Amino acid sequence: MKEIRLRPIGTVKAGTGDIYAMSKEGESAVVEVKEEYVPALQRIQENSHLWIICWFDKADRSVLQTMPRIMEPEPVDFGVFALRCFSRPNPIAITLVSLEKVEGNRVYVAGLDAIEGTPVLDIKPYFEQDSIFSPRTSYVKPKDEEVRRGLMHKLAYRHHKAETAALELGLRICLEAETHFGHLFDLELFVTVKGSRELADVIQGITRARLANPPRFTFVEADKDEVIFTKKGKKLTFTVKKRYSLDALQGLADNEIFSLT
Repeated sequence: MKEIRLRPIGTVKAGTGDIYAMSKEGESAVVEVKEEYVPALQRIQENSHLWIICWFDKADRSVLQTMPRIMEPEPVDFGVFALRCFSRPNPIAITLVSLEKVEGNRVYVAGLDAIEGTPVLDIKPYFEQDSIFSPRTSYVKPKDEEVRRGLMHKLAYRHHKAETAALELGLRICLEAETHFGHLFDLELFVTVKGSRELADVIQGITRARLANPPRFTFVEADKDEVIFTKKGKKLTFTVKKRYSLDALQGLADNEIFSLT
């Protein structure tokens, strides 16, 4: 087979050099582009999001199967081609990041999961055609509650695009629903939101439930908020006691915000 040679176009400047200290949500970082490639950045700032393609040079290239380290402690192995883990025969990484600013040869981004000094192979703009709203995916449940919350928050924020009381409420509801029903992308899980458009927006963003094909999502605008999950005859209803400000929610436990039946 013909040999392939790649030349890095830059390197990552990040806050950590420890692979295992990297947040699962990614972190703010700078892609420092080599001077010879600066002309390739022309008009890149017109994009809100980018794909950063890296070479994880510290990865173990002999690994073919592994258990996700964020997963519940169950004896379940995946082939590395079925995961986004950094260890693989050719450790090419692709990460969707938000573009914050460009200064000369420095591209400032948020959400990059690469450590200090990681070689960057390419930068590509995110296109609307890249989006799959309701994909079918393997269910990998993080064992750490904070990681679960962080990953779910990313889904909610990308869809809702604002830190609001509705986002915090929807996030809490979906975290609890996941403990009862498992994978919230499951095509057999049906979601009904009665209440505000904002809450419906957040719940749909997290569950990826569609109005059709298949029809998993129902919304009814109302003055009070209620979210209902059903799956194979099992039903769970979240009744929100009242509407709260974001600041008020921060100091309340779940059972003070909503009841479950």
